Amino acid sequence: MDAAFTAEQDEIRRTLREILGKRCGPDEVKAAVRTAAGHDRELWQQLARQLGLPGIAVAEEYGGVGCAPADLALACEETGRVLLPSPLLATAALCVPLVTALGTEAQRSALLPPLAAGGLTAALAVSGPALATALALTGEDTAGHWSGGGRAGGVQARADASGGGWRLYGEVAQVLDGHSAALLLVAAHTGGFARSRTLLFLVREDAPGLVRTRQAVLDETRPQARLELRDVPAELLGDEGADVLGALAATGRTASAVLAAEAVGAAGQALARTVEYVRQREQFGRAIGSFQAVKHRLADLYVQVQAARSAVYYAAWDPDQGGLALAQALEALRLTAGEAIQLHGGIGFTWEHDAHLYFKRAAADELLFGPVHRLRAHAADRAGLFAAPAPVPAAAAAGPSGPVPVPAPAHGAPHSAAQDAAQDADPAGGPRTTPPASPPAPEKVTV
Repeated sequence: MDAAFTAEQDEIRRTLREILGKRCGPDEVKAAVRTAAGHDRELWQQLARQLGLPGIAVAEEYGGVGCAPADLALACEETGRVLLPSPLLATAALCVPLVTALGTEAQRSALLPPLAAGGLTAALAVSGPALATALALTGEDTAGHWSGGGRAGGVQARADASGGGWRLYGEVAQVLDGHSAALLLVAAHTGGFARSRTLLFLVREDAPGLVRTRQAVLDETRPQARLELRDVPAELLGDEGADVLGALAATGRTASAVLAAEAVGAAGQALARTVEYVRQREQFGRAIGSFQAVKHRLADLYVQVQAARSAVYYAAWDPDQGGLALAQALEALRLTAGEAIQLHGGIGFTWEHDAHLYFKRAAADELLFGPVHRLRAHAADRAGLFAAPAPVPAAAAAGPSGPVPVPAPAHGAPHSAAQDAAQDADPAGGPRTTPPASPPAPEKVTV
């Protein structure tokens, strides 16, 4: 593993930081999230034209830049620093990998070029508050119960009576950028109980029967929508035999590294802004940053952020570690944002202060993709940290030349069942026919 960045990666990060520094300050972020789209469309097109940001991880044959998912994660560290409201996460990190993995050649050729160019945005819709489960971030659901399971709720799909496609009906909440995306990838249950399975369907923004409502959310930089599908025509993504759950889990591993990079970027910027404030704020005739207690708190935050950044860079290289990196990054962001509010004093507690933008991002991301303890628990289960040890085969326990002798326990030590069985066995290999001799009675000693 080479931990050094390439010249191309450094150039992408430098250019992206320069553009965002000019166009994405706290005031611009607050203004962008209150537009109908929920983001600055002009800035989104600029990032697409100059850097190819939406297609940074799309193959060149489909009009993308052709970089690895690690490059997307490094770019998202910069977007996380300024809390950029954009369709980047929903389009590039969630939908593009699914279209690439499951789509037919005709679907990839038709969808990936406009997605990579930024002219088409997409959103992933899964039933209920189950995005973390669907992406296999907090647990494995091999049966796909989160998609409805044939019961009431979720989204149900049935083949069109005319044989020309599919029809969807149901409701989905908490769809990232679902109110503005021109293309929706909807996870729906089909087959009833006999052939129960989860499939992904393509739904256009102008499909008849589709109702989209933007929701009021804690973090306005991640706009969400509620979708109502009333007999909506849809196109199946790929074929009916596609491994949708496996593709979602693979997408979740890559997306977790992207999300972790965003969180680390936000945590680093929140810490930098706090350090700058405590250098200027004076109390008792001196800067509050000169007090030892404040220095200790900031030093602890610095170590937390740097540890999370190291985990993120490793996860960008090895996406299988994305879950642990996401847990580390979300925890670092939550702690840093909370301490930023504390160290800003009375002004930090006002709801309108910029520090609350980072605090809201920390809380909202943990609600959507966490919580932290479940991310860590699932990563531990996948790694087999708490798995029961495998039983020793009987042949191995017996040894190559018969039973393995069991040493006698020390005086006063309890006997185990294996030791009792070994002592009761005959040296020839069979059970002892006569009971073992009882121990001699203790001698009486006159004192």
